[in-house]
Amino acid sequence: MSNRANKPLDPNPPTEEEARLAAESSRLIAACLGKGPTARIRVVDGNQDITVPVSALRLLVDLLAELTTQQAADILNVSRPYLVKLLEQEAIKHRKVGTRRRVLFKDLVEYREQVSRQRSNALDELAAEAQDLKLGY
Repeated sequence: MSNRANKPLDPNPPTEEEARLAAESSRLIAACLGKGPTARIRVVDGNQDITVPVSALRLLVDLLAELTTQQAADILNVSRPYLVKLLEQEAIKHRKVGTRRRVLFKDLVEYREQVSRQRSNALDELAAEAQDLKLGY
């Protein structure tokens, strides 16, 4: 029996079916995140549960998740045209598959964290200004 972990990564891009399966798997695994320090998954070919740390599942989601612009927009809770604008401005990393754009889940998370930090910094600055102006905040 060959050990897949010791083989180099396949340089060929995934087929449409593999990409679809990866996206579906990623979505299902992502739904398990945040529900505790570990999670249990079942391998279809076997009958044994495997307990893995949530950090490993996050890594797996990052490896699997290549999203359409609509899926990415839904995750960020923005419109698809707004997301496309962000992609065109290179605010979020992406790649093109033919005429379609694909976004990695990890790049969405990175963008969301960056925006959150910027908002937090802006609020801190506003609060400091309010204190300096003695506005009662």
